[in-house]
Amino acid sequence: MNNTTWNDSRFGPGSYEHASQEDRSTPRMRVHFGASVRPSGVRGFQTIVRDLSLGGYTAVSPARLDVHNFCWLAIPGFPAMQGEVIWWDAGLFGVAFGTLLDLSTFNAIIAYQRSGSGADDLVV
Repeated sequence: MNNTTWNDSRFGPGSYEHASQEDRSTPRMRVHFGASVRPSGVRGFQTIVRDLSLGGYTAVSPARLDVHNFCWLAIPGFPAMQGEVIWWDAGLFGVAFGTLLDLSTFNAIIAYQRSGSGADDLVV
């Protein structure tokens, strides 16, 4: 029996990371809104979230982020959401949430970004 879990941090079929970034069976929305990210062990920064799913997100990073580092996404009006950096490439990074977003939170974040909140306040 394969006991691969999210905490195993093995990016392969059957892992949480693989499913959250590659399984497109959950809604994945292109978005554009400002937020902040605080990776474990380093100073937080302002970012623009580029896509969002129940399992994770892609955002802009001013510097390289270490794969498998934990981080917290803060969107105004929502509790901070923990995740793990799964990939970084040329100023973009992907994160798998520690716990899948529930649909009501996902929809509320989409409504937040559609309202235009936060995107004009950030320079990335």
